[in-house]
Amino acid sequence: MRIAIYPGTFDPVTNGHLDILKRVTAFFDEVIVAVAVDSNKATLFSLEERIKLLETSTEDMPHVKVKGFEGLTVEFAREWGASAIIRGLRAMQDFEYEFQLALMNKKLAKDIETIFLMTQSEYSFISSSSIKWVASLDGSISEFVPSNVEEAIYAKYHQDEE
Repeated sequence: MRIAIYPGTFDPVTNGHLDILKRVTAFFDEVIVAVAVDSNKATLFSLEERIKLLETSTEDMPHVKVKGFEGLTVEFAREWGASAIIRGLRAMQDFEYEFQLALMNKKLAKDIETIFLMTQSEYSFISSSSIKWVASLDGSISEFVPSNVEEAIYAKYHQDEE
């Protein structure tokens, strides 16, 4: 069975993330979305919330599982029997950072490949950070995220008003 992991913080998951995920499922029998407990960033959503948002957003993808993880990505990949780590690229600055990560991961786990997928042009400017910024200012994010994510973001930013 060919298994890949698609790691990230996914705070929140975007249509760009989902596009990469849909495209990569054509190459693997199973793709595990590895939702990172990111201690380097303050996240809008808890790990449990991000997992639930992803599970709902991927329920029409039968070969996709969503799991939380902490620690080294390559160790998580080994734990689940994955032979590849999937990474999406939007622009050159993504490549430089991702290339360094891929080289380090290859040193740590020679048997696990990193596969880069370029985002489609309509998603190239989308980032989780920009979506949160627009939503925090009550701008429309409906074309950038699934509807369940849109509702959850607005709920977060307006929870004090209730």
